[in-house]
Amino acid sequence: MDTINFNDIFKSSIVEQTANFSFIDSLIGLTTAFLIGLFIYFVYKTTFNGVIYSHSFNISLIVMSMATALIIIGISSNVLLSLGMVGALSIVRFRTPIKDPMDLVYLFWAIVSGILCGAGFIPLVILGSVLIALVIIIFVNRIKVENPYLLVVKYSESAIEKSLEHIISGHTQKHTVKSKSIMPGNDYEVTYEIRVKEAEMKFINDISSITGVKSAIMLSYDGNFTA
Repeated sequence: MDTINFNDIFKSSIVEQTANFSFIDSLIGLTTAFLIGLFIYFVYKTTFNGVIYSHSFNISLIVMSMATALIIIGISSNVLLSLGMVGALSIVRFRTPIKDPMDLVYLFWAIVSGILCGAGFIPLVILGSVLIALVIIIFVNRIKVENPYLLVVKYSESAIEKSLEHIISGHTQKHTVKSKSIMPGNDYEVTYEIRVKEAEMKFINDISSITGVKSAIMLSYDGNFTA
């Protein structure tokens, strides 16, 4: 009768799988993922031009790079494990909304960097990260983008529209009517999309001083509009 010892039990699973594991390669991959994630962290912090800076989101970029690299290292030597990991990750749903498209770019950058670090493409991830950082820094901080505004004016007489058109056309580079509505009591409301000349905002005072204008509001506009 053949005897089964402890090594025979784990011969086909644990022992054979860990035999292909390289501690040095894994350490290099994770360390590189950490450094690249730290590089992404500083690029995001330097180029952020929003109102509310999220430090926790920035930290998550570092962790995401390392976690992705860890997954790639784990599944690179085992086909069955890779298929199981794909199936497990396919059911994950992220409910946190991404409001700024640039945040999505940084997330994708961190994930791709982690994949390359885990796969061992160290020179490629370094070169790619440097080029991506240069593109972001140049286009975010150097190129001036004129953000449009929404101008909402409420008035009581339709004859005021000519005066509004004259003032708006004289103080803006471009303007278009987004919506116009007539409310109960013969009150009017018109919404313009405008691009001001060098952040000139004084003309809104001229609009407010017109007889019959009840209110004039100017809002920052990101391109999404719901009529």
